[in-house]
Amino acid sequence: MKLKTALGLATGLVAALSTTTLTAQTLEEIETAAKAEGTLSTIALPDSWCGYGDVIAKFKAKYPEIAYNGLNPDAGSADEIEAIKANKDNKGPQAPDVIDVGLAFGPQAKDEGLTQAYKVATWDTIPADAKDADGHWYGDYYGVMAFLVNKDLVPNPPTSFEDLLKPEYAGQVALAGDPRASNQAILAVMAAGMARGAEPGAAAGEAGLQFFKELNDAGNFVPVIGKAGTLAQGTTPIVIAWDYNALAWRDSLEGNPPADVIVPADVTLAGVYVQAISAYAPQPNAAKLWMEYLYSDEGQLGWLAGYCHPIRFNDLVANGKVPQEMLDKLPPADAYERAVFPTIDAVNANKTAVTGGWDATVGANVAE
Repeated sequence: MKLKTALGLATGLVAALSTTTLTAQTLEEIETAAKAEGTLSTIALPDSWCGYGDVIAKFKAKYPEIAYNGLNPDAGSADEIEAIKANKDNKGPQAPDVIDVGLAFGPQAKDEGLTQAYKVATWDTIPADAKDADGHWYGDYYGVMAFLVNKDLVPNPPTSFEDLLKPEYAGQVALAGDPRASNQAILAVMAAGMARGAEPGAAAGEAGLQFFKELNDAGNFVPVIGKAGTLAQGTTPIVIAWDYNALAWRDSLEGNPPADVIVPADVTLAGVYVQAISAYAPQPNAAKLWMEYLYSDEGQLGWLAGYCHPIRFNDLVANGKVPQEMLDKLPPADAYERAVFPTIDAVNANKTAVTGGWDATVGANVAE
């Protein structure tokens, strides 16, 4: 899994860009220039992550003239940023052209001059709250918080966070991580707080802690890290997790037991990853061509096939571009229309509230 950690960055790099990197070009001109460059270097893109294996294969088939160089597939966001810094004077194969990082790293990289501006042709269909206005970074895909439910043990699945407090769910509800350390669990707590009307950030974190205190006091909360195995065993019949994890776990169970994935009706909290082009990209045109492909209908559907919601999902659905068989594997599309994308400041404030207050407020030691 891609790890997201903080990293100090160098400054003042934008001035090093060549004028050709920033010059406006048509897609045909970009294709021609990219083929002349002959290589694209990515980093931290494992085949199993969000359907990237098929996305990469289709890009290579579409542009066979461009050699694909996948650096360090198991790296995390901090490693990607470090790779730009370490290779700023190196135009060789170890220098990434593009990065795919957690939301917080986009603005950070821009502020430190590690990215260059470029707006793809589908720019206007990317939600404004998931992109840099200048085009230095933009959301690529996201997940929303959902419930994975063992239908054998939970015949009447919950449809909201408030439902989880009902007596019928005694000893059934778990998080997919330790909320003192797991980003997924920390944001699940914020989602619970938002479901009660709190604004994203510290307020939602504190409201979420109160919700989980009530859940724990009622005997409904199970202090075990939930996953496909614990759901199947009956230890955690209801698991709160990112929808792409929940959907993949559902498929892995192959109907034994039957499972359902439900986006709660009272809140749809989204977690976003972002793309950016390195300020020092050795192959800037190949980078632009890659971005154009990722944000095309075909590229976006490639991520959706891996259960990561492409950032243009609502636009694709509205224009009838998502195959019905893909939609049939997902929760109802209208659930995603309500998606809320918290700001970086809100995410960080929530993390401080949740990690600092879980033990004192909830007092449940979540473990494997």
